[in-house]
Amino acid sequence: MSIETEYGTVIHPAVPAARTRRQHGASLFGTVLQSLTGLILPAVGLLVWQVGSATGLVPIQILPEPGFVLDTARQLIADGELGHHTAVSLTRVAAGFTLGSLAGLVLGALMGLSEGLRRLVEPLFLAIAQVPALGWLPLLMLAVGIGEPMTVIVIAKAAMVPVALNTLDGIRAVPAGFLDLGRVLGFGPLRSLTRVVLPAAVPSVFTGIRSGLGHAWAALVAVELLASSEGLGYLMVWGRQLFQLDMVLVAMAVVGLIGLVLDRMLGLIQRRLDRWKIGTGS
Repeated sequence: MSIETEYGTVIHPAVPAARTRRQHGASLFGTVLQSLTGLILPAVGLLVWQVGSATGLVPIQILPEPGFVLDTARQLIADGELGHHTAVSLTRVAAGFTLGSLAGLVLGALMGLSEGLRRLVEPLFLAIAQVPALGWLPLLMLAVGIGEPMTVIVIAKAAMVPVALNTLDGIRAVPAGFLDLGRVLGFGPLRSLTRVVLPAAVPSVFTGIRSGLGHAWAALVAVELLASSEGLGYLMVWGRQLFQLDMVLVAMAVVGLIGLVLDRMLGLIQRRLDRWKIGTGS
């Protein structure tokens, strides 16, 4: 391809475009290869499981064979039981995570914006954060009883702590030059908060949200194991009581798969935010 310029005709070779396509193909191949690499250990584990079950090295009472577990999963899906318990767990974690994230964002932002408030609240908050979410179960059982409110509160507490701490760190890490620029532009306190402070703290805040979701999901399953009559955690307990370990394994697999999907989805969003942060030079 030729291009007319003031210096004459310049031949523009097609090599860069071809090189770009090769680089794109190599990048895509590398991404696929990395994804497949993560499947190596699960595949090896599944193979060892199958061999152990087929040869009798592991009694089926302890670890049912993979095919039997797969059949149980199909049956639970067909009769709607697995879908029902999964929907209950997702509803609970959505409610608790939303409440906990909002509380963590507000608390972390207030502590980050007010040094006096941080000194007043932070010691008590850190002390409360040291008590695991399940450690509050006895007190919550007496206060609100065994039911949905207790489950949501436990999940909210688990999500609130990492969100609040990361929001606090993100706001305190905002460079002073950003605030000076806001003052030069005539921003008031509220506008500085919404236009300068919060956008600069977004990557750190989102790290807290991602961590909070992981904590919320783990707390959900744990509280369902101890005090619930529905949900994936309850399905594990019910399978253990019936000595149906295949049901327990199906519930465990669904819990792990959902947790992985949620984490990967938030991870993709976080990587975009990190690239934005680098691109803006913040």
